[in-house]
Amino acid sequence: MGKYIEMIRMRFLMMLAYRTNYYSGIFIYSINIGAYYFLWSAIYGGQSSIQGMTVDQMTTYVAIAWMARAFYFNNIDREIAMEIRDGKVAIELIRPYNYLVMKTMQGLGEGIFRLLFFSLPGMVIVTFVFSLQFTTNAHTWAYFVLSTILSFIINSQLNLLAGMVTFFTLNGEGLLRAKRFVIDLFSGLILPISFYPEWAQDVMKYLPFQAISYIPSMIFTESFTESEALRGMMFQAVWCVVLIVPIYLLWKAAKRKLIIQGG
Repeated sequence: MGKYIEMIRMRFLMMLAYRTNYYSGIFIYSINIGAYYFLWSAIYGGQSSIQGMTVDQMTTYVAIAWMARAFYFNNIDREIAMEIRDGKVAIELIRPYNYLVMKTMQGLGEGIFRLLFFSLPGMVIVTFVFSLQFTTNAHTWAYFVLSTILSFIINSQLNLLAGMVTFFTLNGEGLLRAKRFVIDLFSGLILPISFYPEWAQDVMKYLPFQAISYIPSMIFTESFTESEALRGMMFQAVWCVVLIVPIYLLWKAAKRKLIIQGG
């Protein structure tokens, strides 16, 4: 386990060396949040609530969703694809660690860096600029933290699956772009799932995407009751377990299919 903890530390230090990029990222995310703030303020107009959410809850939802994304977002799918193209993956596979766990730990190190140097400073900035509602309920904060950790796991698992597909396609740039768009759209980052048409909600409730952004954001804004929050986290936990199966099967097939392009 010590070697995986060291990978978290090394990725954190690597990100620290290029932290200027994330200072500009705080500014960009703040602009995104500001754009959504004014957009939803205009949509609500004089209405007190839409789909059970007040305008303050909605703006808080948007801010939390984007700042939480900084933690759970990672590029391990692109890193896997790049290592396959360069031939580096052959060396990684003979090293004394599990390749997929190693990539996940690197993603965690990146997420911790983004949390400390991106999410927290960004939330301080947008709190002073926009009207956001931060709960003082300790249970809500605990549920949100646990839910966000689960969202990181699920997002990383989907990234591992997308990255492993490159073993078969050799060039997965189009797939990775499509995957990122689908996750942003159907995870509730851009629009809460409760705002989608009924038929779309019926489909998405069986998919893992809502477990990435929608559930933790709804928990934080207290748009979920406690029982709904617990059911949401159970949904996340189930998908964390379910996704292990396709990862295991695809990984076995990918190692047999491995073709080194670089080297």
